[in-house]
Amino acid sequence: MGKRDREPGAGRARRMLAGGLVLALLAGAGVAWRTGWAEQWWDELRADAGTPADPAAVAPPPTVDIPPVVAPVALAPAADGAAALDRGQVRRALAPLDSPDLGRHVIAAVGPLEGAGLTYEATEGAGVAIPASTTKIVTAAAALFLLGPERTFATTAVVDTSGPGSAGEAPRLVLVGGGDPLLARAPGKPAGGATYDPERADVRTLAKRAARALKQSGTTTVELGFDDGLFAGPAVHPSWKPEYLPDEINPVSALWVDEGRPLPGQGAVADPALEAAATFAKALARRGITVTGDLTRSPAPAGATEVGRVTSPTVAQIVQRLIEVSDNAAAEVLLRHAGLADQGEGSFAGGQRAVERALAANGIDLRGSVLYDGSGLSRDNRLAPGVLVDVLRLAASADHPRLRPLLAGLPVAGYTGSLTDRMDLGPAAGRGRVRAKTGTLTGVTSLAGIAIDADGHLMAFALMADRIKKVKGLPARVAMDNAAAGLGACTC
Repeated sequence: MGKRDREPGAGRARRMLAGGLVLALLAGAGVAWRTGWAEQWWDELRADAGTPADPAAVAPPPTVDIPPVVAPVALAPAADGAAALDRGQVRRALAPLDSPDLGRHVIAAVGPLEGAGLTYEATEGAGVAIPASTTKIVTAAAALFLLGPERTFATTAVVDTSGPGSAGEAPRLVLVGGGDPLLARAPGKPAGGATYDPERADVRTLAKRAARALKQSGTTTVELGFDDGLFAGPAVHPSWKPEYLPDEINPVSALWVDEGRPLPGQGAVADPALEAAATFAKALARRGITVTGDLTRSPAPAGATEVGRVTSPTVAQIVQRLIEVSDNAAAEVLLRHAGLADQGEGSFAGGQRAVERALAANGIDLRGSVLYDGSGLSRDNRLAPGVLVDVLRLAASADHPRLRPLLAGLPVAGYTGSLTDRMDLGPAAGRGRVRAKTGTLTGVTSLAGIAIDADGHLMAFALMADRIKKVKGLPARVAMDNAAAGLGACTC
């Protein structure tokens, strides 16, 4: 979100969930999608295998340092996810949405997670609102649907073997960006981060591999170019506020390190691809490869020989992380990959068309919604709450297990991600029973996710308000949190 619109908790260290709540089930905790964790989580949730353990009775994984958790009342086993909900009870649970702090435009939708139709819907006018970061739910679902959960993105180094470089002596080496959103400068995880943070590829490792291959061929001096041509169109959406750069996002690129963020103490990165190439050049020098001449932007030569490769985490792993910590940059990169896969164009526009087609292919009516980016930073975005409910249902569907990482990444109310320090003022029984993606911009607050009520009924919900007075930002957020917590605490 924008510098003043930052989602609370998004930049802080994440605490590990210390509970075995039916809805939480050790959310992520260092387990990769390749292990089948997300699928197992859903299977256990729907297995109705008896009353889950008291949250405080489940020990966290080794080496995880967390404060003690005061357990809410034990949860009932998950009931029929398609069971009819009581509209009156749902409406009473959502009573906090009537708070004047939320402004004059509050819309919402609630329905059974595995059912059809909406038990409760409150809309005004066109029935759409600025979604802020709940946009990421739609982006993530489209990426998983179009790319598949196991898809990865490679960053490579290739050398032109057709002849010497422009100096007539050194061959030309090109660093080729493959659109890895989490490519790092060096090995290791960043400070803080998500409860689940996958191992990242890095240019230092790529330089090590490339240097080894170059030396084996007798090469110790190269010219270096870089190719960031995978994506098209503007790197910054024209509707983004100028102050969003660089605090919340940097110019989107198919080649960057640390999402285009500068090293501590340095200024903003104007050209993320050039910064990545400079970082790569320094790493090559440490490995005994001299880089001569200027770093230049140039496409990888046809027929070039690959001398090094590093591979990103899977789309499933990227989605789990970006949903939990509300990663704007990763969302925008995945939007472009969706556009490439479906439209042959890795741009804002190509990604938007891909999202629309993915939703339509799954029978989801846009209801007047329109999205211009993948992160939700654009205030021109408009989304109907019913669309978010439908996307969450799609991710829960037995027909689409590939979308399960979307649910697995949803923050747990009161415990993980952007909900770590929230929902502590509403019904106590709601904490831990709700998993939701937050959305915050100036004058905008939203929540969309899934909940399990006191009787074990599963539901999907989306709550949105986009005409909040600036001075009411915090109380408005609390009112919406209380409404979502009410869904978890009710007997709906």
